[in-house]
Amino acid sequence: MSRPTHADRVSSAAWNRRRFLAFTGALPAYVLSTQHAWADAKISFSSNPFSLGVASGDPDHRGMVLWTRLAPSPLLPDGGMPAQNVEVTWEVATDDSMRNVVASGTQLATPQLGHSVHVELNQLESDRWYWYRFRCGDAESTIGRTRTMPLPHQLPDKVRFAVTSCQNYEQGLYTAYEQMAADNVDMVFHLGDYIYEYEAGRNGKVRTHHGSEIMSLGDYRVRHAQYRSDPLLQNMHAQCPWWLTWDDHEFDNNCACDISEESGVDSLSFLSRRANAYQAYYEMMPLRLRQIPRGSDMRLYRSGQFGRLAEFSILDTRQYRTDQPNDDRKSPLNDAALDPTQSMLGTKQRGWLSRNLIRSTATWNVLAQQVMMGMVNRSGDPDDPQFSMDQWPGYAHERMELLNYIRDRQVSNPVVLTGDIHSNWANELRVDDRQTEQGLVATEFVATSLSSGGNGPDKPKNLDAVLAENACVKWHNAERGYIRCDVTPDSWKSDYMVVDDVLKPGGKTFARTSFVVESGSPKLNQA
Repeated sequence: MSRPTHADRVSSAAWNRRRFLAFTGALPAYVLSTQHAWADAKISFSSNPFSLGVASGDPDHRGMVLWTRLAPSPLLPDGGMPAQNVEVTWEVATDDSMRNVVASGTQLATPQLGHSVHVELNQLESDRWYWYRFRCGDAESTIGRTRTMPLPHQLPDKVRFAVTSCQNYEQGLYTAYEQMAADNVDMVFHLGDYIYEYEAGRNGKVRTHHGSEIMSLGDYRVRHAQYRSDPLLQNMHAQCPWWLTWDDHEFDNNCACDISEESGVDSLSFLSRRANAYQAYYEMMPLRLRQIPRGSDMRLYRSGQFGRLAEFSILDTRQYRTDQPNDDRKSPLNDAALDPTQSMLGTKQRGWLSRNLIRSTATWNVLAQQVMMGMVNRSGDPDDPQFSMDQWPGYAHERMELLNYIRDRQVSNPVVLTGDIHSNWANELRVDDRQTEQGLVATEFVATSLSSGGNGPDKPKNLDAVLAENACVKWHNAERGYIRCDVTPDSWKSDYMVVDDVLKPGGKTFARTSFVVESGSPKLNQA
């Protein structure tokens, strides 16, 4: 029997998605129908229902999303909440003492959405900080801080933000968030692997997951709640608005569209698990109503602006991709990796991104996404080149088309922000990074993991070979931390912030190195 072709797999996957959606696509309608429903009863709590803290996200010049989830017992699938609607009150003020309240209201927390609350604000003043809190029954949340963006036509003097990803709860402490909070950033970009789906103890170094590998909606809710219970993560969410996107571990390691990493997984079972993962993700993140999942589909790619200083295209490189070539093993850039039918973005997202880039009037155009775009020979051996097929080299044709588009359309100051790889990289991107005679097109800053992998070295063992073989790579490091970015109309500075020890409390966070990009040139300059 012959192996199914890619077209066969895509056709089958599309049919299964339609079949699955026929049974699971009613959630958005339900949410809309409950916007004006009544709470079932007044409620009081014996323990704090705001145990998971507060958060804000997806800011624009008029407002943002405010989030919380009621969970007096966060490690229970229902959070310890009764199966009834509960009324939650919210307030927004211009001061941290909450005396000058400028907006307030109530919203229902429903059991169908895990008693999460997503308040969308759209009538606030632009370019200023606000404070907010929630109340329910006799309980009151902590006070969070958030901000609006500048008006779209304004050119701000500067913006500061942090870039992070990959925070395996078992493998390291969230020490870096302590310094990030002190950095007073305007916003945070979290580029995926917010949680890990693995069973308890698989990667244990400092603490342990609750339960087995997560599959059900209740499983995903509990895992998210365990991660969100970390006080440093909670505090950072309360400091400023976040932009979030997922990678694979929010669902299933190295998945591709409807295809599991593991063989023999029934596609309908896979889609059912994905629907559970997507709903829990929506419930736990400060996302807008338009992001609410429809069964096993959830549109997460979207854009944001910081005036005319920066346009952010937040991508989803996991949900729409074709299967990784070469059985997802590191390999040369062979015909399979260069196949023009291979797609990381999918047709709709790629079209959206192209339109977003060409319409942009921003000084800096940023792709906030998951997997490394640099075509890096990871072996460092020219006689045995090895590229990651899970990253953009496995989709080399689409990658080169995208960079060619950016170059030919003269997109202003393209910068790629990346997570996933558990190491720091500073890359200069060409249409084809193997052709060093080509001109530079864009800059890529790859943020290491916040905790995943435990402590890592400043100088990886094959560092010299990788640098010698890959002209695109200007710096590489495997410590834990995040990137702090300071952007002005004239320049972009990235500080690679690293933690000396994530395996015990008291680790110190400091800038290992910094790079500057001048407006008008993608060349990396070490500061």
